[in-house]
Formats: sequence, C-alpha cells, structure tokens
Amino acid sequence: MADDIRPFETLGLSDVPLVGGKTASLGELYRLLEGAEVGVPRGFAITANAYREALTQANAWEPLHRLLDDLDVDDVEELSVRAAKARDIVYRATGGEALRREILAAFHELKRICGGALSVAVRSSATAEDLPTASFAGQHESYLHIRDDAGLIEACRRCFASIFTDRAIVYRANNGFDHFKVYLSVAVMQMVRSDDAASGVIFTLDTESGFRDVVFVTGAYGLGESIVQGKVDPDEFYVHKPTFRQGYRKVLKRSLGSKETKLAWREERRGAAIQTVKIAKAEQAEFCLADEEVLKLADVAIRIEDHYSKRGGHPMPMDIEWAKDDVSGQLFIVQARPETVASQRGAEIETYRLTGKGEVLVAGKAVGERVAAGAVRVIRNARDLEAFQTGEVLVASSTSPDWEPVMKRAAGIVTDRGGRTCHAAIVARELGVPAVVGTGDATEKLARGGRVTVSCAEGDQGHVYRGDVPFEVERLSARDLVQPQTHVMLNLAHPDLAFRSALLPSAGVGLARLEFIIGEQIAMHPMAAAHPDQVISPRDRTTIAKLAAGYDTPREYFIDQLTQGAGVIAAAFYPRPVIVRLSDFKTNEYARLLGGAGFEPHEENPMLGFRGAARYAHPMYADGFALECEALRRVRADLGLTNLKVMVPFCRRVDEAERVLAAMAANGLVRGEAGLEVYVMCEIPNNVIQIDAFAKLFDGFSIGSNDLTQLTLGVDRDSEVVAFDFDERDPGVLEMLRLAVAGAKRNGRHVGICGEAPATYPEIAAFLTQIGIESMSVNPQSLPKTLAVVREAEAKAQAA
Repeated sequence: MADDIRPFETLGLSDVPLVGGKTASLGELYRLLEGAEVGVPRGFAITANAYREALTQANAWEPLHRLLDDLDVDDVEELSVRAAKARDIVYRATGGEALRREILAAFHELKRICGGALSVAVRSSATAEDLPTASFAGQHESYLHIRDDAGLIEACRRCFASIFTDRAIVYRANNGFDHFKVYLSVAVMQMVRSDDAASGVIFTLDTESGFRDVVFVTGAYGLGESIVQGKVDPDEFYVHKPTFRQGYRKVLKRSLGSKETKLAWREERRGAAIQTVKIAKAEQAEFCLADEEVLKLADVAIRIEDHYSKRGGHPMPMDIEWAKDDVSGQLFIVQARPETVASQRGAEIETYRLTGKGEVLVAGKAVGERVAAGAVRVIRNARDLEAFQTGEVLVASSTSPDWEPVMKRAAGIVTDRGGRTCHAAIVARELGVPAVVGTGDATEKLARGGRVTVSCAEGDQGHVYRGDVPFEVERLSARDLVQPQTHVMLNLAHPDLAFRSALLPSAGVGLARLEFIIGEQIAMHPMAAAHPDQVISPRDRTTIAKLAAGYDTPREYFIDQLTQGAGVIAAAFYPRPVIVRLSDFKTNEYARLLGGAGFEPHEENPMLGFRGAARYAHPMYADGFALECEALRRVRADLGLTNLKVMVPFCRRVDEAERVLAAMAANGLVRGEAGLEVYVMCEIPNNVIQIDAFAKLFDGFSIGSNDLTQLTLGVDRDSEVVAFDFDERDPGVLEMLRLAVAGAKRNGRHVGICGEAPATYPEIAAFLTQIGIESMSVNPQSLPKTLAVVREAEAKAQAA
C-alpha cells in the first residue's frame, strides 16, 4: 500500500515520478500552506506505481504498443479508433480487486478525518506534466462531486484511461514525449463546494504581455470548469506585487465579467449531475469576489511563486487554480503549476519595411512607423461604425474620441484632414496602428472599398497602396537596446498598453495623458460625475446612473476608474518615473463627453481658450478638478505608487500656476509631501520667457513641442490649409527649445520634451542631446530609432 497510496501531506515536488506534477505540487502546497488562511484541501494520491503494476499484471503493454507505435496522429479517424481501444485496455486493467480495496480504504480514512457527507474530486496527474515548457493542461480527465464507493472506483478507472485521450496522444507526439514513458497517477481530494460560491484561475504575471510585476486573478460563479472551458466571461483583478510586498493592500484594477451562467452540482429526481445554471442579472452586475478576498488570493499566489522560484533557482511565474467553499466561505488552492506561455516570451521591438511596390492611391503624413493591410471601410458618421469589422482600414474625414473602441480594432487609419498631432494620429500612435492623416481626399478615392496597404515606414510621408503590398518586419530584442545618458522615455495614454510597453528599455513615462483615460475608459464629463443632478439630458442622466451602478455615487465611479487607469500605468513602470499630465481637453472635446454639453461654453477657437491650467481653479471646473486630484492622490497614497509625478498643462501665467498649486494642495496633492514632484508643460512662449519665475514653483519642465511650435510660428496645427508652415525645425522654434533647456538647467530643474519632434525628426533629437536636455519622450514605436540617434549624438559630443 505504501507504494500505491500516498496522502498529500507525505508528498512534495521531488515525488513527480511517483504521483505526477499536479499531485506532487498539491503535496508541496499542502505543506507550504498548512495552517494558513488559504490552504489546500485534504486528499491522497493513487501512484504511478499502481498504474504501471495494474497494466503489467493485465499484460496490457504489448497490445498498447501495437495500437500506438505506428500511429499517424494526423489521421484523425484512425487516431480516434485506436485511442478508444487503448483507453478500454487501461480501463479494464485498472479494475483489479486489490487496487480497489486500497483506494476505498484511503477514501474511508479521508471521510473519517474530514467528517460530514464528504464528496471528492478525482483528478488525473501525469508524470511528465507541469514542466517549464509543457503543462499538459487539459489533456486528461477529472471528475467532480464523487460521493460513494462505486462512483469513486469508476472515476479512478476513467482517469487512468484518459492517458490515451485523442488530445493527450497528439500532445505527447507533438511535444516529443514517449507514450510509454509517461505514467498516470490519480489525485482524490476533498471537494471544495464552489457550486454556489466562486472559483477561478490566478497567474502571477500578465498573460497577454508577460509582464511579471502583477498578480492576475480571474473568477466566476460556480465550478472552475466554466472558466477553464471558456464558457464564461470572468471577472478580472490585478494586484501589483512590488507595492503589495511593501504593505499596500489594494487592488490595482478590476474588470467586471458578464458571468451569464455557471456550472453547479444539482440534485434532481433523475439523479444528481453538474448542470449549466443561469445567473440572475443583479448577480452578474456584482463581482464574484470582494477586494479582501482578491488580496488574500494574491498574497498566497506570491508565496507560492516565491517558494517555487526558490526551489527552481530562477523566477517561476505560476498558473494557480482557486475555489471558494459555499458553506464555510473559505478560499482554497486546488492546483498550481509553472506558467508556460507568457513567461517564455521576450520583449521585442518591431521595425517594418516594404519589400514590394504598388499603386499609390492617396498620401499624407505618416504616423506609427508600421505597415498593415486590410479591406477599406469608409466611415462618414457614427452610425457607420456599427458595420466596422476587426482588421479593416478605417477611412474617415476625421475622427473623434468616442470612436476609439472601434479604432482599437482597425488594421490602419486614414483621414482626409489633420496633422501629426490630430486625434487620429495620437490615438494611432498609442495603439500601434499605422495611420496616414491629412490626405485631403481619402474618403472619395477609397470609397469603392477593396483591399489596401497602409504604409508609414517610408519616412515623413505615408502612402496608401492598392491591394496587398508585401512587407517584412524586423524584431529587435529589448535586451539589445541600451539607455543613453540622455533618458529616452515613452508617451503613453492607454492603460491597456502599459504592461507591454513597460517591457521596453525606456527610462519611464514622460507623458501619460489623463484625458484619454477620461474619454475612453470613464466616458463621462468630470463635472457630470461631480454634479449628476445638473446634467441637462435625461438620456445622459440615465446612462451615467448605469455606468455608476455598483458605486455609491457617479463621483466615486469617476475617481475609482481614473485611479485604476493612472495606477496601471504607474504600476507598469514602477519604480521608473511616470509623469501624469492633468486633463487637457478643449471645450469642444469636453462637451462631447457624456453629460458635458451643459457644463462647457462655446468657443470659436478652443485651442486657445478655456483649457489646461485655466480650468482647474475656475468655478466652472473646480469640482471636476477635485476628482482628478483625488484619483492621483489615491494612486500615490493608497496604491503606494510614489513614482507618479503630476504635470500641469498649458499654464499661461505665473499667478495662474500659483492658483493651480493651491487648488492641488487643497485637494490632497501637496508639492513636496511624500516626495511629490509637480512639473509644468513648457509649451507657451511665456513659459520660456518667464522660465526663472516658473522654476520657483515647479520641480521640472516638459517641453510640449506641438503647442510651442504652433504658438511660436502662429500656425493652427489642426488646419490643413496652413499645415505646411508647421515645422519644429524652424530656426525660431529651435531657439525656443534652446532657451527652455538653458533656463531649466540654470535653475537646477529637470527638463525634458514630450512632443513628437524628436521622434519625427532625428536632427531635432540630436540637437536636443547636444544642448543638454535630460529626457525625451516618444511613442513606443519610435523608441529604437530615437535611442540610436541619441547614442550617436552623445558619442559625437564625447569625441569632440
């Protein structure tokens, strides 16, 4: 019996050859978490020795070899026939009386220890599974809610037989495993009754990007199979590891899943079975876990990762299954294994190059340095967005913030109007989507549809070619890119891109725009959140109430969503600096936000109107500004992300700066308190002229080359009529840049640039390096090129 049955508490990771990876891990976890608030259910293993001995006694090996040795796994029909025969051989072989007695004796002992009406889960565990590069996840069978002797024996035999499921045979063949050197063990464990509670999966990294500084928790109602099988859209939660370790116990981000159904054990006249049960609407609208429970799971996940990493001698991100018991309310870990997909990726940077030629249909300014092909979809108004299909090229006269969810799905973007700093261009950069803007007539010339190639990999001018023009992509490892003395940072707005962008070798984020989070993620005017009773439109009031469902007030909804958005960006780059710019919508853009029409004045020239710092202490916006401040205060104080710095945009005058700093302090953001640094955008000629006075109030300057160029040259950068005069290389603009850098350095203040000039024109990046700017902030796609230009400029300066 000692070789055939082993209780969990006697097992550890060294027992993989005996009980397989899954059960060896359960034993390791049982001992690691014994007595902890979140533990592992009791159980025992039927060892691989029992499997091998049963098949030997039944003379099963030779017929199995005949079935599998010459099997072509690509012959699906033959595979199905032979796999079924192999399973039948194993099923018959594992039904012996001696093994049956040993299993039932262990089962009855488990019943005695646990007490009550025990039900168990019966789970397969292969001796080659849960390896660093192959998990074997889902290849073999499991059975839940087993209660009686006969049911247990049947489930164990079917588990043993599942070593030869069609999918397991194919998986082994494709991964180079010998069918006859992989053996099966079976784990019998106390069932966690999550049918009317919740269960889910935890990863100790972000599964999309491979970013390792977060714990990613997913959960849904009922048994965990619904998530594993992809039957439900689960709730999602992120916890930031570094600040969690420092004692900050807060959830970084949470997303509500639809959770329309669950799998649950139900008793009926015809017998008990696992059924799909519909979830009530009110329950769908709630998270399946409270924040306190998420934090408990994150805590135990970090402990597990640390333990496995120490044993393995290298960082080992984990894939962990959890369940909550609906009777006791206790949380359990029911499985843990090394994560084998995202953790194997490296950070790469892509560069694009056309390898063929084509007919140019339209041309304009290039944005994004990428190439993409797709079918044309001309969008003339918001109603046309409904027909947009993922992977199409969005063609429009111009774009607006409420189009961004569709723009995310576009292969490329082409507009009639706009320059390199228009909405379409900014969003395209953030999304990594190639865009050709200011073409003049794309909506007419591309109106017939068909496929096109959008190329932004040929310099300043972008081209839209007829059909599919071949191109190639060069991928560079981030490890090969080294930061120069002049820090190169990133411009970032979308939290969804933060984890992937953080893997690039940047010095942090030089510009994170709050208005993108407000416009896309929150979709509500700040003053409408502060004063929902003053919203003019009944429809908007109804929509605001729906968005804020689950929160005490729309105000709390707005603050929490903004905290999450800014927090994710700060967490992604922690401890590197992240400079968050306070909102800088224009009045016409604010008015388009939900509930915004009644709070905004009409202006003929919003670009030079009620924007930036002018709004923050003004009675028309002060209550909305208070929400921005509270969100950023929470990021620093509650989440512990003190790498976040705050930046004030479009600050025209020194006394205006004083009023803004006073308003910030009144709302909990006190310059200097807990190390808070406050920067100001240097984007108005007066910022340069009075830089000594501004330097007394702020910790640093970030040059906004877009507005500084516009106001120095007197050119409306959004006007296609005079766009040819908008050029950052103009001698007057270069002198403004020189004066700004010299003035900041004279006052001992940090100075960087966050406009697009260094990314667009390498000569400007080289010029800024020569005059001693401390940082440049560019979009992620421009990072490799800018790093190379800056390093070359520094080398020339040293040689001179």
